[in-house]
Amino acid sequence: MNPYPLIAAVDLGSNSFRLQVAQVENGQFYARDAQKDTVRIAAGLGENKLLDRESQERALACLARFGERLRGFPGGAVRAVATNTFRAAKNARAFLAKAESRLGHPIEIIAGHEEARLIYLGVAHGLPRGPARRLVVDIGGGSTELIVGAGLEPHKLESLYMGCVSYSRRYFPEGKISRDAMEQAELAARLELQSIVASFNPDQWDEAIGSSGTARALAAILEQNGWSETGITPQGLDKLREKMIKAGDLRKLDLDGLAEDRAPVLAGGLVIMAAIFSDLKLEQMSVSDKGLRDGVLHDMVGRIEHHDVREQTVGQFMQRYHVDTAQAARVEKLALALLRSLLPGDESSFHHHFLAWAARLHEIGLTISYNRYHKHSAYIIEYADMPGFSTTDQDYLSLLALAHRGSIEKVQDRVEDRRDWLTILALRLAVLFHRARVDAELPRMRVASSGSRFSLALSAGWLQKNPLCRTFLEQEAREWKAAGFGLAIDSGG
Repeated sequence: MNPYPLIAAVDLGSNSFRLQVAQVENGQFYARDAQKDTVRIAAGLGENKLLDRESQERALACLARFGERLRGFPGGAVRAVATNTFRAAKNARAFLAKAESRLGHPIEIIAGHEEARLIYLGVAHGLPRGPARRLVVDIGGGSTELIVGAGLEPHKLESLYMGCVSYSRRYFPEGKISRDAMEQAELAARLELQSIVASFNPDQWDEAIGSSGTARALAAILEQNGWSETGITPQGLDKLREKMIKAGDLRKLDLDGLAEDRAPVLAGGLVIMAAIFSDLKLEQMSVSDKGLRDGVLHDMVGRIEHHDVREQTVGQFMQRYHVDTAQAARVEKLALALLRSLLPGDESSFHHHFLAWAARLHEIGLTISYNRYHKHSAYIIEYADMPGFSTTDQDYLSLLALAHRGSIEKVQDRVEDRRDWLTILALRLAVLFHRARVDAELPRMRVASSGSRFSLALSAGWLQKNPLCRTFLEQEAREWKAAGFGLAIDSGG
């Protein structure tokens, strides 16, 4: 049975914030409500990489409105994702703390490749099924995603640091347009594209699709002004460029199909699209009204229906890094049993999920070196492309991998929630008891917590028969004490 009849996706883009509410039926979703606000938060990102107060206030006001619409939605029914501007802003974390209070739900910062994957997922679900290879281009406010895939599977994913808001602000300040500025901006976009041109050449795909507001706006302008029969063409882009240069100022630009909220970022979007057409040798591009928020909703439906791409990613990482699957299974089983005692209730919760994944991945750093392997594991998890995981997710999974052995003090400044400490305790104890890496019979265990005090009760006399494990547990208790916690071990004599 579907636990969430209604789900919602919130897309905090660099140009617009969007909310989409959908009804879930038989593994599919159907749109029921949508809201959009042109926040243009990328315009508030200064050279110091800090979001200014004005842009933050616009964003918070928008999220408060979204939060009102989402009032009453359970946590698992809403997923909010933040994109390029939040990846770049130094004060993004501090801002998101305020933003989450307005929205009423957590906000995840997603990496460029994850954004590209979700965009492709949204677009692909809106297209006819078939073997055609597709190039999907999404020019956002702060970044541009390019994806090649077939069916529902993306094969190549790239995210480039160029967008319609950032380029409009940099090359066309106050809406002023000149041929020289157009040429400089397009050259800058072509330089960004150089690293991917070879892998995105025309031999790699059969049709091109634009999925962003920029693509839809350009197509509407070209079609309504008679510069293209359908979609976007290089000839149409040339005519639009000349029209804009002749006007010299966006405020003097009179074009059929140009929406008022799109005008300030039209020039930046045009030069990026022109560069893509030139370097990838495109002749025509159709447009889709699907995008990131649709991909987020499809991903949520997959999680609800137990087709979670994160499970696939963890499995692939286990293969790639040659994880000892028997050992990972031992650690996972015991860690989850301990956490069920410490955090009784919903076993499908955030902490149970991430503990299971951490147990499977905590040793991937062994492929680099046994020495400090937990640090290697944490580094790989934090910086690798992990489809399905946001950067926030990867930070947390990396934290668990780092904390599973050694000093506890090294992660103290990163842990705020008491449930995180209980998750770390469960993982550390599971690793400790399975240090021999064999299917040995374990003692009966009872673990409990009260504030900063933990206790572990074991079968009577077990530690006397296992002095090495006793030594490990005594060392573990000292580590927790050094971090300001207490871990009492009771072996019944």
